Amino acid sequence: MRLALSTTDTDCEVSKVSTNAKILVVDDEEVVRRSYVRSLAGTHCMVDVASSGPDALLAMGQQPFDVVLLDLMMPGMNGMTVLKTIKQKWPESEVVIITGYPAVETAKEAVALGAFDYLAKPAGPDDIINAANGAMLHKRWLLRQDQVPQRA
Repeated sequence: MRLALSTTDTDCEVSKVSTNAKILVVDDEEVVRRSYVRSLAGTHCMVDVASSGPDALLAMGQQPFDVVLLDLMMPGMNGMTVLKTIKQKWPESEVVIITGYPAVETAKEAVALGAFDYLAKPAGPDDIINAANGAMLHKRWLLRQDQVPQRA
């Protein structure tokens, strides 16, 4: 089941450089989803939530998100599978893995698959805002680099 909670505005204070930033929070625990949404509420970004991997991919198919805050351990489809699919289908989306089971091996795998960052739970409001900010700044920088003409 997909729960859509959103806050929208034309400017996203969390990064100061992005407009209409879209963030998807994916976690099987409702309390965690609500906590992240509450953390991001003051940023004026559009925030959507999904409670499972398949719901996250469905949401991405309807409208790709700039940043995905993704739980690693979920029933059914785990976060690593979701990460692989997102980076294959929507490579311009930045993904931050947030897990209650941090391990060096999964951190390495996540980064190798294209995750922007890897955080351990519990992640506080500042951690969530900073991760979203960093991911948005990175995305903007990459998009700007793609637009700069190559010098001979």
